[in-house]
Amino acid sequence: MSGPGIGAGFGGSVPGGVVGAGPDDAGAPRRVSRSDAREARKRLAGRIRKTPVLHTSIAGPNGPVPVTLKLEYLQHGGTYKVRGSLNALLESPAPAAEVVIASDGNAGIATAVATAQLGKACTVVVPESAPHTKVAAMWSHGAEVVWHGTTYGEARRHAADLATERGALLLRVDDLPAVVAGAGVVGLELEEQVRGRPPVLISVGGGGLVAGVASVLGRRQQVIGVEPVGYPALHTALETDPAVGPCSPDAPHAHRIGAIALGIARRYDIRSLLVADDAVVAAREYLWREFRIVVEATGATALAAVHSGVYVPPPGERPVIVLCSANTEHVVQ
Repeated sequence: MSGPGIGAGFGGSVPGGVVGAGPDDAGAPRRVSRSDAREARKRLAGRIRKTPVLHTSIAGPNGPVPVTLKLEYLQHGGTYKVRGSLNALLESPAPAAEVVIASDGNAGIATAVATAQLGKACTVVVPESAPHTKVAAMWSHGAEVVWHGTTYGEARRHAADLATERGALLLRVDDLPAVVAGAGVVGLELEEQVRGRPPVLISVGGGGLVAGVASVLGRRQQVIGVEPVGYPALHTALETDPAVGPCSPDAPHAHRIGAIALGIARRYDIRSLLVADDAVVAAREYLWREFRIVVEATGATALAAVHSGVYVPPPGERPVIVLCSANTEHVVQ
């Protein structure tokens, strides 16, 4: 039977339902707006942290650069993804005592944190390539972890089968309006915390955070996505024909851009910058050396654009840099 879902065209085939994205009646992904983020903020009140900002300067190739750091790595679970996971579960009309998700990282941690808050059981299906530190974090928040397959796509298919067997709610967070809207609350917070309308630099993984913030700020404020040169998912997608869909689900989860995120990126002309791997490493080491901040590589990618000179702010500009995640296997020396 078809289970309940979120928004037009959402649904599933497991007894507990599917919380996941699907096309609307016209065949296009549902849009996410500023009003969706406002509703998400109401829903999440008292459940998430309004993470602080730090007005400071960082070293650039030509000297100090004034910036504002959004310390989102201080969010519950060490990741902004908790905002979206909680919003999706709170918005879902499907009652279920257990949630199943496929994840190779922070989405699984976020879902474990969210389900613990809501008193639900959580099972995360992870591929063999999942970082053990992130799997340990899932366990620490009470999730059952099931190892399956060598790719995210294999884990995702097994998660769907497992949800069917257990009558659980299947959470698909790679391209979900409620998840993007939850991430958009970061944009609402920045409007309250930062004067003016400086550009906002955001690391791009699956695209949920950059899309959520852009859905709030629209064209009033420039949003810039930053990616490593080895995984230019958004950069590549923006240069392809608009009819080309997202990457295969067998691709690593963090290196696929969902249809919703890509649509928002095109609608609001999100810029995409690429940084070298060694620039990301250097930015991460700089954060530890100068601020005693430890983030994972994804968390330092946006900072790397300014630190390496890929992005040079014009005089008088103080860009916002979102430090989005802190679940890392490697200790910075």
